[in-house]
Amino acid sequence: MMFKFWFAIPFWQRVLGALVLGVLAGVALGEQATLFKPLGTLFINAIRMLVVPLVFFALINSITSLADQHKMQRLALKTVALFLATALVASLIGLTVGSLMQWGSDLQLTAVEVRERVIPPVSEVITSLIPTNPVEALAEAKVLQIIVFAVLFGIAINQVGEKAEPMKKLVNAGAEIMYAITRMVLQLTPFGVFGLMAWAVGSFGLATLLPLTKFIVAIYLACLLHMAIVYGGLVKLYGGMGWRAFFKAVLPAQLVAYSSASSYGTLPVSFKVATEDLKVSKNYASFVLPLGATINMDGCGGIFPAIAAIFIAHLYGIPLQTTDYLLIAGTATLASVGTAGVPGTAMVMLTVTLSVVGLPLEGIAFIAAVDRIVDMMRTATNVTGDLMVARVIGQQEGLLETDDAATNSAEPA
Repeated sequence: MMFKFWFAIPFWQRVLGALVLGVLAGVALGEQATLFKPLGTLFINAIRMLVVPLVFFALINSITSLADQHKMQRLALKTVALFLATALVASLIGLTVGSLMQWGSDLQLTAVEVRERVIPPVSEVITSLIPTNPVEALAEAKVLQIIVFAVLFGIAINQVGEKAEPMKKLVNAGAEIMYAITRMVLQLTPFGVFGLMAWAVGSFGLATLLPLTKFIVAIYLACLLHMAIVYGGLVKLYGGMGWRAFFKAVLPAQLVAYSSASSYGTLPVSFKVATEDLKVSKNYASFVLPLGATINMDGCGGIFPAIAAIFIAHLYGIPLQTTDYLLIAGTATLASVGTAGVPGTAMVMLTVTLSVVGLPLEGIAFIAAVDRIVDMMRTATNVTGDLMVARVIGQQEGLLETDDAATNSAEPA
């Protein structure tokens, strides 16, 4: 009966409730609240356990799935390329907003022991992308090398064709298994958040929670800038459509995405908007929108990990160098393809990003506490990006049902 009651509560409410209880426990018990830290450590270790096999299987599976669309391969490549391009720009916007944000100099967890990091030059980072031993890269969780090897592995499976079909099925099965394990691990999130928040508040006081408001503001600001400048600009320049008409058309999908925080759940509304208001052909809309809901993660994979990494680095008093910013942007962009269809995508991608630049994964507890609030804006951004790509590629490839004069009329920026 208790389990039924527990799972009847929406996941985000469980996490938010764990945050409140953790704060209360930290205030009431003070330094004695550190006894709850093992709960957080258990959660962090479980998240770490997922990263390597999840990224490896999910990324290969994502690449090999493109081979199923033989007639649309060229179209698929252009669509994916635009998804990746906007994800890279999103990460750069996230880095800019995060860097300019005034987080406050007195809100660092200065008591946390941070090991000095050696920042390698850019040339060394580039040469180290190719693993000399893929097994060693997997064993030591060298995420960038794993991503490169997984991409090459997926491309090779597509090139080999029928002979590699058993391996393709094995990878697909491995990805599904990792998705299932991820769902199990994410059920630990409320316990992990409770343990880490009780420990943090008990050790450092309520001041540790103050930056969360600024973090939420930073995410919302970056998402709004990305939608207005990048999406609006691309639609006007290459989509043959005024930006005002575009945003007016996609508003219903944005509202559903914001309220539901689900790209997949918004698909019916997105399809209606794409075909009726944006005039995208049904054949292309039925391809690009599910694909976008799977791999287009500008909000979750570009903006969110960039700002979250800067926020966590500041929270723990860890300076970031230029190389770190480049790694954050590149990793977030590439990982968005592999992990986008995974439950708890943003959490997994943030773990990947933090691991690459060597930031404490314990900071995830602060992010998870307000994840629902920022997830609504992230999802609205993702869905808007799906519809933008549908309109732009549709216009460029002649995949629009009609040439509506009102819709295509140029409007002043």
